[in-house]
Amino acid sequence: MTDVHSSDTRSFNMSKIKGKDTKPEILVRKFLFAKGFRYRLHERSLPGKPDLVLSRYKAAIFVNGCFWHGHSGCKYFIVPKTRTEWWLEKIGKNKINDRKNSRKLLALGWNVLKVWECELKKTKIDFTLERLAQKIKLISA
Repeated sequence: MTDVHSSDTRSFNMSKIKGKDTKPEILVRKFLFAKGFRYRLHERSLPGKPDLVLSRYKAAIFVNGCFWHGHSGCKYFIVPKTRTEWWLEKIGKNKINDRKNSRKLLALGWNVLKVWECELKKTKIDFTLERLAQKIKLISA
């Protein structure tokens, strides 16, 4: 199956996909800040450059896109019909890197928390964010 877009159009579309400061990430950041949590963003010194780092709680938070990180069983993770093999390999590598970085962070004594993009949809966002805040508070208890 061929791509429905020209190579220039596809290249332009892909160039607009952001790796940080995404809408789901900003939702989490605004919520946590309003709850009094303070954090650093994309800490390069830590494995995987977590989206948010709460040093006080030794917590590393990753806000994962369901497609890019292969969220199994999620309706937002749909394997593309074009270049399927290439996409499955790319997403597979992302999942391997996610696990490797989580293990490294745990070995360094960090608490790793993940929030999935689908958990930030209208029907689930309040529950997801409150649960995240509770998990962070439990770390310090």
